[in-house]
Amino acid sequence: MRESLPYELPELVTRAPLDVHRSVVLPEWVDWNGHMNVAFYVAAFDQASGAFMRNMGLGRPYVDGKHGMTFVLETHVTYDREMRGGAPMRFATQLLARDAKRVHLYHDMYHAEQGYLAATNEVIVMNIDYATRRSAPWPAPVAERLETLWQAHQNLPRPANAGRVMGLARK
Repeated sequence: MRESLPYELPELVTRAPLDVHRSVVLPEWVDWNGHMNVAFYVAAFDQASGAFMRNMGLGRPYVDGKHGMTFVLETHVTYDREMRGGAPMRFATQLLARDAKRVHLYHDMYHAEQGYLAATNEVIVMNIDYATRRSAPWPAPVAERLETLWQAHQNLPRPANAGRVMGLARK
């Protein structure tokens, strides 16, 4: 595990849940139904995960400096209410779990003006060694930041959709 990183880390935001990412539904994200296409919900949630990673100190300097990168291992999206073109989005992110190499995140996407829940995303992300492209422990400063954030998030209520299994109800 790297004991340090050769770049300055951002100030750590520890709000519980995190509320650090905003975006807007871009025109090219709108499909012929007049709302945000399913694929772009994943893109928007990926941006929210990126905001989480930057908060941990794992932004562009981490990848560009060839120190490491992160890969998504699994994701689950629910679509609760449509978002139309130009709609402002606000994301709330909760750290559900972490270990030496992975984080389990949960994102809520809200319409930033009307306040309704539009979608949710549950994702597991793994740290990757840049040179080997294999899993690797978080650098020590990142592990410390994750622990600090965990202290703020561990007592939050578990989201109702977290760990949800997909299927059709049998009659």
